Amino acid sequence: MSFSQVAPFVDYNGYFQTFYKGNVRMLEMQRITSFDAGDNIVPYIDNRGNFKIYNGQNVDQISIQEVNYKHSDYLVAWKIGSAIFSYDNGIKKMLTAFGGEFNVKDSLIVFQDTRFKTVNVLYKGEIIQLMQQTGDMSMPECIGENIIAFKDNGQIYRVFWNGKIFELGGTELGISFQAGTDIICFNDAINKTFAVFDKGVFIDIESMYVKNYKAGRGFVVYEDQVGNLWKYQNGQKYSVSDFNSGIWDVKDDVILWNENNLFFTHYNGEKKIVSNYKPDDYLLKNNVIVFRNPQGGVNVFINGKNTNLTNQKDALYAIYNSNVLVELFNKSFLFFSEGNILTN
Repeated sequence: MSFSQVAPFVDYNGYFQTFYKGNVRMLEMQRITSFDAGDNIVPYIDNRGNFKIYNGQNVDQISIQEVNYKHSDYLVAWKIGSAIFSYDNGIKKMLTAFGGEFNVKDSLIVFQDTRFKTVNVLYKGEIIQLMQQTGDMSMPECIGENIIAFKDNGQIYRVFWNGKIFELGGTELGISFQAGTDIICFNDAINKTFAVFDKGVFIDIESMYVKNYKAGRGFVVYEDQVGNLWKYQNGQKYSVSDFNSGIWDVKDDVILWNENNLFFTHYNGEKKIVSNYKPDDYLLKNNVIVFRNPQGGVNVFINGKNTNLTNQKDALYAIYNSNVLVELFNKSFLFFSEGNILTN
């Protein structure tokens, strides 16, 4: 049985710990100042103000200075003064000594270099210039996990993917993009269609604009003008629902939608019921759906199965990889992984 190496929490004694390979592992015995976490990485500030990163195996001390940091499931970037640094698989690197804004996703870090007025991306260890700006500096319009849509100085829209830049075209009208992994979708103001950028190619999916659209890992889901839900993936269009659900969401590998107060998802290409009620709140990530049950507790839907984790009201929850961490009212924790529940 394997367990996630990242599932951090501060217990009732103030100890900073994580579930690790079926056991609880101590990270800090003194109460820390703050922490964040992705699937595989935990940046935090200890009680002395030191900036540290737990990478799933070890704790690396990064800085004894105050930092402004951002992270994804795999990467961390931070500023000390005007300098921007990155942390990737244990390797620290200075990106620029003249940093402006920056953003961090799973496969890339986008940042401004104010000395040369450039917008750059760190991708697979290489710094690539997206554009050099002439007026006020701005960040790209849309940044996905490994893909970027941006408008250059000539008002030309372009897409960065797989280390290359692709041209969409120019328009004075704005374009609202939604980006996931390897794919971007948008109502195309140039051709008046609904389109995607999919693995290096721009493709028209609908001959007119659609109402709403979201992108996941290699697919998009959209709501057409009459309220039908559709999914596009690998060059094919599929019907998701024609019930005009009104409530639907997409994240990573998961689709969630409503029909007549029933909530559904896809599992192995089949339509599956997640719940027969509307959850007060939910969280989607990777292949996991966590949601509030009618008793106020927490259920999880994964691998086609709905499992009750607790009926304790107002319990907090988070997803790491394909696992769920739940915080109960007394600062005790339970960890759900591969159908098993551990407690601290």
